[in-house]
Amino acid sequence: MKKHFQTKGFSLVETLVAVGILAVAVIGALTAAQSGISSSIFSKNQVIAFYLAQEGVEKIRSVRDENSLNGRSWLEGIAHLSSDPCYFGSVCYADTLGPVSLTRCSGGAGSCPTLKQDAETGFYGYDLGWTETIFKREIAITSINENENEISILVTIDWSKGIINRQFRVRENILNWQ
Repeated sequence: MKKHFQTKGFSLVETLVAVGILAVAVIGALTAAQSGISSSIFSKNQVIAFYLAQEGVEKIRSVRDENSLNGRSWLEGIAHLSSDPCYFGSVCYADTLGPVSLTRCSGGAGSCPTLKQDAETGFYGYDLGWTETIFKREIAITSINENENEISILVTIDWSKGIINRQFRVRENILNWQ
């Protein structure tokens, strides 16, 4: 009399199918997590870019207001003379820490220096002792009318993350309210 032994377990095909399903589930979860992290980093950088751009506009407004308080032309030190840093058709950058400091970018658009960040305070500026960031800020001013009573300020923030280049722009018009 022969005894037949029945072994219970998974066949090789069943095992391979189970491992495949498990691999697809793990890869899907990791892809979703990586996508979430990438979106979070992009969102953080976009918020920083927004605030850096707004800060550039506020610096130009600050110079305009200071000029008015001191009885000077509203565009003095901005775009009053062709030697001014942000004269129409030029590109400049603003160091927002300390006294008002506008500087013309020597090579035109795309040539402004990279912003740096203070590790202790988190402030952004151009202090050589600070850590370089991925952000560049450029300010361009355009005259709206012949009397130069209104100007358009365009602040562009550029940054790169890996091989992807991003850009955020803010445009605002301000008036000579003197």
